[in-house]
Amino acid sequence: MLEIVVNTENWERHVRVSAEELAGLVRRIGGAGDLFLSVQRIPDLPDVFAQVWHKAGGDYTLEYRDGAADRHFQAMADEPEVVIAAMTGWARQEVGWDGGLAWSLLDMGPAREVPPLALAEDECAELEKRVREVLVGGYASRAELAELAEEYLVTKDRRPVSREQAQALADRLWLERVAEQAEWQGETDPERLTRAFTALQEAGVIARENFTCCRNCGRSEIGGEGGPDARGFVYFHTQCTEFAAAGHGLMLLYGSFDDSSEPPAVIGHEVVAALEAVGLAADWDGDPGRAITVTPLDWRRRLVG
Repeated sequence: MLEIVVNTENWERHVRVSAEELAGLVRRIGGAGDLFLSVQRIPDLPDVFAQVWHKAGGDYTLEYRDGAADRHFQAMADEPEVVIAAMTGWARQEVGWDGGLAWSLLDMGPAREVPPLALAEDECAELEKRVREVLVGGYASRAELAELAEEYLVTKDRRPVSREQAQALADRLWLERVAEQAEWQGETDPERLTRAFTALQEAGVIARENFTCCRNCGRSEIGGEGGPDARGFVYFHTQCTEFAAAGHGLMLLYGSFDDSSEPPAVIGHEVVAALEAVGLAADWDGDPGRAITVTPLDWRRRLVG
């Protein structure tokens, strides 16, 4: 799999696609509502991306940005295979991936200076603390973190953080976390958890990570996630994520959809077995009215973006 995320004009998001899947997405674009796609590496980095635009019957406009607005390049191609080769090489960070195309530097205009935050020390500390809490959870994108930073201190009469300031703050904290995770070795506990959830999903148990904002919303929405063959469900919501990221273990909520599904206790035992199969410990006494807690847990979830 390529360590990339592909976003399309029609709001599709494809994480870690194969080279063949990327090729298919490039060949597909050209029709109304599906004229372009953008590609970011994993983890996402500010001002590092590639993108292509194409309308059926015309050439392909291929662009990439290499770390700053003054390093934004464009080239034209007359067939998709040229674009596919370039984008696959970019995704793999191959030496000479950009050869064979006539690249030109695009003038994106002068970079805007972002003024420092005009916040009291305690407000600044509170804002950074909140953004870090969500960042360490590992599910938010840079854009979502920036939106959080922009809106967190807003009141009826005051909007103290601009969009540009919020993005600068989110990017700074994001890059700090990227540097931290570069030192991590091997599979982390959240990655083991994803393996367990994948196995449960394949076995007919709807399994969702960081699903909805709270228990009530999760319970009301989980039914819409499964098909007629779903035997039950397990999920944790964003409050559970933050609790786990703070070092307190992860609460998993599970159950059945109706009387025709597996009994909740059966689903609970299946969830515990899947966790233990990947090396995670589960605290649960078999009571179907009690949540399963994954503990101890070292919450180091690698960023995607």
